[in-house]
Amino acid sequence: MIRAGAAIIDITPPPGLLMSGFAARSLPAAGAHDPLTVRAVAIGDTAVVVADVIGIDTAMSARIRERCMLPAENVVVAALHNHGGPVSMAGRLSLAADPAYLERLEDACVAAIGKAAAARRPATIAVGQGSDPGIARNRRHPGGPVDASLPLLRIRGGDGSMIAVVVAYACHPVVLAADNLLWTADYPHFVRQALEETYPGAVALFMTGCVGDANTGHSAHASITLSANPDRTYEAAERIGRKVAEAALAADEQPLPDTVVVGNGTVALRFERRETEAPGDLEKLWREEARTAEPARRSLLGHWAGWARTVAPVIPEPLAARVTVLRWGGVPVVALPGEIFAETALSIRAALGPERPAFVIGFADDNPGYIPPASEFRHGGYEVDEAHRYYGLAATFAPGSAEALADCAIALANGD
Repeated sequence: MIRAGAAIIDITPPPGLLMSGFAARSLPAAGAHDPLTVRAVAIGDTAVVVADVIGIDTAMSARIRERCMLPAENVVVAALHNHGGPVSMAGRLSLAADPAYLERLEDACVAAIGKAAAARRPATIAVGQGSDPGIARNRRHPGGPVDASLPLLRIRGGDGSMIAVVVAYACHPVVLAADNLLWTADYPHFVRQALEETYPGAVALFMTGCVGDANTGHSAHASITLSANPDRTYEAAERIGRKVAEAALAADEQPLPDTVVVGNGTVALRFERRETEAPGDLEKLWREEARTAEPARRSLLGHWAGWARTVAPVIPEPLAARVTVLRWGGVPVVALPGEIFAETALSIRAALGPERPAFVIGFADDNPGYIPPASEFRHGGYEVDEAHRYYGLAATFAPGSAEALADCAIALANGD
């Protein structure tokens, strides 16, 4: 038997810290709706840890992997990418992070990996493929592609008790909108809650898939408002989360061999500037527009003007992006950085073949922003033309970046 363990560490911040995820939201958190956590699953000498934050940058990820008790190359540090959490990346997403909380977050990730590794015991693993829960929608193109895959991994101890349940789904954890002022893991909280109700004592690990162009149906620009939306409530998040969990739990299961294989690669991602105007002209334009804009729009334009003054003049160097593939019993866990689109995930799945259920996730080991496939650049829009400003990048990732990540992942999954 292989050895496996799991752990949960609470990272719920106190009220009063700034919340990350919406440029329109400037008020701090007023309290918590559900606990924010760091969850880790260790199988053999590998581990995946997921934190309920919008992103963990490459520097923190590297420190976590170096500090933990497992080999650094065998660990994936991922973010849930919920928009109801605290600022978790220094210098990104337009708001200042609290240094004490960043230290707490890093320590909690290290502790969760250590606790999961220390809890390892003889185990069996089995994989299943849930049916499409019909939740995710392509927010850029009506009827456009989504990654509807819903893999479920059940990890049982030698006595038959459930150690952990691992699931991944590609729908933005952004049911709650900018008017929400409570800490929350959004709909994944309810997915995990339903799984743990089914398997008392087990740890439910939710990994967010490639959601750069997928949510429950609203556009990215629909979030640039503080107005309440009757479709974006905690009741809606619970309904969605439980529907995802029900579809996953209905999956049949296939026993897997006791093997663990790790592959790592690095891809140099180039940047390409989309703006044609000089940074000074853009700052002047946006500050002038902000004079008469509504409050939420004014806040966004203020972020953009600050970006034009301080970030836009920088000539960015290529970014070294880590790609990791863990093969748990032959099942690939493909871990990619940033906000990846459905097209990229589907291309990876097509290359791996339908006979291999796979977890294809984003926000792993870094969250530098949106990485669109080459086909999306002609369409422009928030994810292509604007989001890099919010993320604090001088330019958009160049066409071909997503394809390079996919090629690397496919090679690693095939053992090349």
